[in-house]
Amino acid sequence: MAEPATTSTLKYERVLLKLSGEALMGDHGFGIEPHVVQRIAAEIKDVHSLGVQMAIVIGGGNIFRGLAASAQGFDRVSADHMGMLATIINALALQDALEKMDVYTRVQSAIEMRQVAEMFIRRRAIRHLEKGRVVIFAAGTGNPYFSTDTTAALRAMEIKAEVILKATKVDGIYDADPVKVKDAKFYSEISYIDVLTQGLGVMDSTAISLCKDNRVPIIVFNIKSKGNIKRVIQGEKIGSLVY
Repeated sequence: MAEPATTSTLKYERVLLKLSGEALMGDHGFGIEPHVVQRIAAEIKDVHSLGVQMAIVIGGGNIFRGLAASAQGFDRVSADHMGMLATIINALALQDALEKMDVYTRVQSAIEMRQVAEMFIRRRAIRHLEKGRVVIFAAGTGNPYFSTDTTAALRAMEIKAEVILKATKVDGIYDADPVKVKDAKFYSEISYIDVLTQGLGVMDSTAISLCKDNRVPIIVFNIKSKGNIKRVIQGEKIGSLVY
């Protein structure tokens, strides 16, 4: 019988997981699929049980995407605020799933809404992590024109996370969409500069630049493969590393 993992076997001890809103919708194309949320929550619980301090930034694209709505005629600022509210819904859904698995969780919002979430306070977030609670950051940065990718980079630096884990629907970074291009080139490792100059859709350019300037590595991996979060934490070469 295998021995349980200890902090000495972990490559990372404080991480920020970036989840897209689309990760919660399953095959429905919209909204939240409960069994998908439960599966992701179970994987987070597995990693958390190893003693890893976990923070999460979650998007809202499964409910509302501000940039797309702006292109269709919505005022950009209003559309982005609507998108921020969508991330609150997703954060509460994930919190509910985690707490049903006995994982203490706090949602911190960049927009004040005391009845459903704490306001984001950096020192409080770090204290929650030190006490073994999962912290979910919602409502982006609280400002329009900034994506949840940029939020993930910013929050990772604020809480001094060792790495950003970017969960996607493919196995890592390619030079083209591997779903559409059969012979797309896979990158196991790539520099921040190459991501920017080649225009690869890993995270937006603001997020990549923030990570570059502050030397925060990004690991892009497939969230659909069961156990991948745990494998990354334990140092297995999963997905693509941006360094």
